[in-house]
Amino acid sequence: MRPTIDTAKALADLDSAVANKNLSASAPANIRKWLTEPRYAEYAPKVAEHIAAGNWKELDDVFWTVIPFGTGGRRGRMYPIGCNAINDRTIGESAQGLADYVRSDPRTLNPEPSCALAYDTRHNSRHFAELCASIMVANGFRVYFLDDYRSTPELSFLVREKHCDCGIMVTASHNPPSDNAVKVYWSTGGQIVPPHDAGIVERVMNVTEIKRTDFQQAINNGQIILCKDEIDAAFIQNVVAQGTTGPRNLKIIYSPLHGVGEFAAVPALKADGFTDIEIFAPHREPNGDFPNVPGHVSNPENAAVFDAIVERARVAKADLVLATDPDCDRMGCAAPRTKDPSGPWGTFNGNQLSALLTDYVCESRKKVGHLTKNHFLVTTLVTTPLIRRIGTSYGIRTLDNVHVGFKWIAQQIDVAGADKFLFGTEESHGFLIGQYVRDKDGAAACMLMAELAVEVKKSGKTLFDRLESIYWQHGYHGERQINIFMAGSAGMARMQSLMKQFRSSPPRSLGGLAVKQIRDYLNLTTTPLGGPSQPLDAPRGDMVILDLAEEGNYVAVRPSGTEPKVKFYLFTFVPAEQLHLLDTAKQEMDERLNQMDAELRKYVDSVA
Repeated sequence: MRPTIDTAKALADLDSAVANKNLSASAPANIRKWLTEPRYAEYAPKVAEHIAAGNWKELDDVFWTVIPFGTGGRRGRMYPIGCNAINDRTIGESAQGLADYVRSDPRTLNPEPSCALAYDTRHNSRHFAELCASIMVANGFRVYFLDDYRSTPELSFLVREKHCDCGIMVTASHNPPSDNAVKVYWSTGGQIVPPHDAGIVERVMNVTEIKRTDFQQAINNGQIILCKDEIDAAFIQNVVAQGTTGPRNLKIIYSPLHGVGEFAAVPALKADGFTDIEIFAPHREPNGDFPNVPGHVSNPENAAVFDAIVERARVAKADLVLATDPDCDRMGCAAPRTKDPSGPWGTFNGNQLSALLTDYVCESRKKVGHLTKNHFLVTTLVTTPLIRRIGTSYGIRTLDNVHVGFKWIAQQIDVAGADKFLFGTEESHGFLIGQYVRDKDGAAACMLMAELAVEVKKSGKTLFDRLESIYWQHGYHGERQINIFMAGSAGMARMQSLMKQFRSSPPRSLGGLAVKQIRDYLNLTTTPLGGPSQPLDAPRGDMVILDLAEEGNYVAVRPSGTEPKVKFYLFTFVPAEQLHLLDTAKQEMDERLNQMDAELRKYVDSVA
């Protein structure tokens, strides 16, 4: 029985808060809906309770906007109420809107539509997965359910393996413990892209009734099919099919960073013949608090997460450290800098890993005669241009006019001809090989990295030696990322102002190099500074690239699609023919990156 509330008093208190400017302009209308509309009736008491307590900041945070579908789905902070939070209502709307869209779409695969479902180790992930399953069943779907913590790429595989019409993965990837999300997948096994994304969002935003059935009863009735063991075996078999033969005498320390990787990366490594694997004990427990990683953020992009693991690896005289994020779709790596594993170690950023693995995949396929001029690579506009240079050296195409988000890489695979797809990669530690999934796969990336590591070990080299040889061949590429957080409604307004300023009045120079032209991916124009605009042949998106006076030196800026921050991608380059001392080039480009970093931050501060 729901508690009774004095709606009139709550509305009067809300009006007073508006008069006193306790809330941003957009929040009151959303709060009123949750107080008065029947579809939000079960949440109204909690909203009224917050109003009575004067929790205006909390109310503003969770009601100032409607949580959007970004590059990875609908993601945000968990809170029991609010249209700008992850809770039963917003998750329920997402599942109901997806069900409504699939049932209305003439391209639906099956007379009885079906949905694949999986979840990771985050707080409430199992609860949200059961909620989504019960909603899909109530809307006439058959649900294939992975009944334990499983990886995002395995969900993509399940969609394809069972020929499902759609899929839902409950995860917030590498976000903080406070967050959760749903990633929505189409029948391709890739995350939703046009035209389906806009159609699903429209349905989600117009959900009034959320249909539900009992989860356990649906299992008993055969409407929810638990298929974990069957799919586990098939998934690992398909991952290992992407590997190559060779020695396997490698000692690996692996960390799942409190996520699902022990159920994906470790079985893949073992099935590929790597048996000397130690799972880093402090990170082994599946735990949504991520208690033993710095800042409780399990992101293998962050070099600090490797500090404790590397200490163990040095003692154990390991050859390689691997880590995956909580849903095991991203991979990070650390390795010895010399042939002595008890000596100094280092980590690799996402661009460096992209280059190493791209080169390895091309080389290994060429060795066995499985590389042709029709094969192609796919990467993004903010990933190192070294990928294209590597591809060109092997005589294959690189599709790199692609926006951020692995869903766009997956889309290109099918558009360009999946049978000739070789490898996909992005700077945020995402890697894809083969036809079995349409999303990045940390398990396959771990396997490929181990194969490469044992190959360089056999030749008496290190992974850092291998990377330097790539630089000597293709030129030195130095890259960096900057993230500047801008939370809440004020942060959103500031981000919009900042992007407008970059388009109309960018810095005149960065890192000692003049800004030569502006590539505006929202308006699809290229504008030389001081000259007329020309059309830009590119996909539309909210991003600006500033090309600097020297080739290969540029800066990209875009708002994140999953977190309240602006992301800057800095690129420097020294052509191979100008490389005399690699260490000197590294030092000079690092100094240039430092200067660009400082100047960009100063510019951002000036746009208040």
